[in-house]
Amino acid sequence: SAMPPIDISRPNVIRMRTFSKAYGLAGIRCGYAIAEAQVIRDFEKIRNHYGVSRMAQIAGVEALADQDYLQSVVARVAAGRRRIAGIAEANGLKPLASATNFVTIDCGGDGAFALKVLQGLLSRDVFIRKPMVPRLDRCIRVSVGLDHELDIFADELPGALAAARGN
Repeated sequence: SAMPPIDISRPNVIRMRTFSKAYGLAGIRCGYAIAEAQVIRDFEKIRNHYGVSRMAQIAGVEALADQDYLQSVVARVAAGRRRIAGIAEANGLKPLASATNFVTIDCGGDGAFALKVLQGLLSRDVFIRKPMVPRLDRCIRVSVGLDHELDIFADELPGALAAARGN
């Protein structure tokens, strides 16, 4: 993973993690906090003590115990990011560095052009997202998917780009 080791030496910081992405447990709403012992004791006074069900706690503990599975997911996601970046580059687009389960791709135009690319992909039954914030509105966001889903993205992107360019 691209995540650096967690440093708990800053007493004014609580680091929180979730089991949503790599562990695939988004639906159970489970996470954990890491900090110095006194900070956690203070946090215990104000946190919602009924926010995580017993089943979610068990799932979280079991997920932490299965580091082989986690590493396989992290490796598959990294491979997917590399594949998406390669597809983007093969089509003259610029992938931005990512440590997530998606890749942001700079379409090289403005927000209107990126929107046309998005619409072109949607018309080809390829669902992606587009950041709507300034400086990223010229980009599209492609989530890591299964191999056959990325095959479809690779096949359909050139046509969507051609349509967006008016070719």
